[in-house]
Order: sequence, then C-alpha cells, then structure tokens
Amino acid sequence: MRARMYEQMTIFVEVAERGSFARAADVLHLHRPAVTKAIQQLEEELGTRLLRRTTRKVSLTSEGELFFQRAKGLLHEMEDVMASFSPTRPPRGRLRVDTPLSLAHAVLIPALRDFQARYPDIELELTSSDHRVDMVAEGIDCVIRLGELQDSTLVSRRLGDARLVTCATPEYLAHYGVPSTPEDLARHQTVMFFSGHNRVVMKWRFIKEGTPVTVHPARHMLVDNTDIMLSCGLSGLGIIQGIHAVMAPHLAAGRLVEVLSDYTTASKPVSVLFPDRRYLTPKVRVFIDWLSELFAAKSGGFKRLLS
Repeated sequence: MRARMYEQMTIFVEVAERGSFARAADVLHLHRPAVTKAIQQLEEELGTRLLRRTTRKVSLTSEGELFFQRAKGLLHEMEDVMASFSPTRPPRGRLRVDTPLSLAHAVLIPALRDFQARYPDIELELTSSDHRVDMVAEGIDCVIRLGELQDSTLVSRRLGDARLVTCATPEYLAHYGVPSTPEDLARHQTVMFFSGHNRVVMKWRFIKEGTPVTVHPARHMLVDNTDIMLSCGLSGLGIIQGIHAVMAPHLAAGRLVEVLSDYTTASKPVSVLFPDRRYLTPKVRVFIDWLSELFAAKSGGFKRLLS
C-alpha cells in the first residue's frame, strides 16, 4: 500500500467516525486544511464522492459507507500485523470488546482504570448488549459472555461464575406476598429475560439441599435487555432474577429485597471468547490475561464483585 494512501485512509476513517473535519484534525494532531486536502485527494484518486459536507455535519455517501467498512478493517489488520512483529513494542491500537450490559455496569467498567493505567497505548472500544454478535462481521476482538456457550467456532476461556439473586421491591411483596418456595412463583408476577432471535426465555434455576430445581415462573413481562429488566423490577412490576453484583446496591439501599434465600440460586459461568489463540495480537492477549488475573484474585477485582 502506498504511504500516501495509508495516510489518506487513516484520515478518512477518523473523519467518518468523528463526523467532523475539525475533530479529526484535533485527534490526529493535523491542521484542518491538511485533513480537507487528504480527503479531496482520496476522493479524486477513487473517482467517487465519499462524504457529504454541510455546515453542521459530515456524513457518508453510500460509496463512502462501503469504503469506510473496508478501510477500517484494512487499517485494523495493518495495525495488528505491525504489533505482532514488534515484540518490544508495548501493546497498542484499538481494542474492540463486547460485553453483556450487566457485566459492563457492575464489573468491567469499575475495573477498567487499572487496565488503562497498565496499557495507556490501547484505545478501548466497548460495545455492550445482551445479544449475540458476529465477531468477524463487526470487527470485534473478543467478547465476554454469561451462561453456557454454544458457539464452537471460537476459542473460550472460563473466567469464573456470577452469582444470581431473586428479588422484588418491598411494595410488591407487601401487595402480593413473599414466595416461600420456587413453586410459589407460578402465582406471582415476574419479569423474565429472553435472548436471541428465537426468543428463548431464560429459566430460573435453584438448588435445595444439593438438588437442582428448575422453575418456569408465570411470565407477566418479557424483556431482552438487563437494564430494562432491572428498571421493571425497581418499578414494582414483578420479581426479577439477575446478577448479584448488579442488584447489590439496590438490596443494600432497601429498594429491592431478596426472596427465596433458603434456595441457593444457580450461578452463571462467565467466559471470554476470541479467535484462534495462535494469532492473538498483543493487545487482545494482554486484555484476556488481565481479565483472568482479576477473576483469579482472592480479594478485590471481579471475584469480589461477582459474589
């Protein structure tokens, strides 16, 4: 690739992501006219218009969108190649990580300052959802997942287990009563989580005296977002079951009350998934090692937060 083309693609991707010539110039430490000239030269060389410019914003044309996706992927690969063959170079570049919303709020974000302090040259791009993602199509380096894994095309590393808790607001329990057994949930309002395009509803599992108990509570609400599920529970719409680390502040403040505490709630495994370990780039490798280190710690970090 010609050096000038590489520089132009880098500037173009930055402008497209920032939606502004001025902001891109600031990030790249360039003068605004240099950014404008680079985009003009790139459009002339390609023979097509990539950006729509107005007084208020910059947006991609249809051709620009296609070129943006290809250029972004190519630059990402170039960055990874250079890092892989520079063993003395500190891990650097953009690291794309996807994690469930609940883990992002309660676990990952509170711990990220430590990662940033260790690896200041890594720019973290964090996406968070409760849906399965296509790592290759979306350019994601690794994903953190809750529950048993189904995808056999990726390498996974088990990080630990997340304790679950079943709870409701004091107002709900005062009105509907407190369930004393998992079977009592059939007579209660519950807010259940479903996942995937096939809308599979997550079952609630308990353990009584070492024996697993799977229940199918009455479903008065179904949601596909753990933030929404928590909001529904806090609004008194029904009993919810979620990660203890997420519920803990609300339990401590009395906004939620744990129910069925005599029945241990089955935990969910937490794993990190990534492509073939033989081709891991340094930035992905250090992030996965950092996650594993936090889970393995006997005090602090994820282990404490998940309990």
